[in-house]
Amino acid sequence: MATETPRWYTSSYSENGGQCVTVATNLVASTGTIPVRDSKVPDGPALGLRAHAFTAFVAGVKRDAFRPA
Repeated sequence: MATETPRWYTSSYSENGGQCVTVATNLVASTGTIPVRDSKVPDGPALGLRAHAFTAFVAGVKRDAFRPA
């Protein structure tokens, strides 16, 4: 089990409008996951995304793939 502490950060592309997520990419080497959490609830739960799933998510965001039709 990894004992490293997550180093949370918000993307520099964030407009600080309160609808952000924070991520801790420093854990990917030791756990293979990237924790993601709601920036408004820092003590709340975090999702542990596998590195390939996080990469696919970021690519989808960049393509604007998650907007309603």
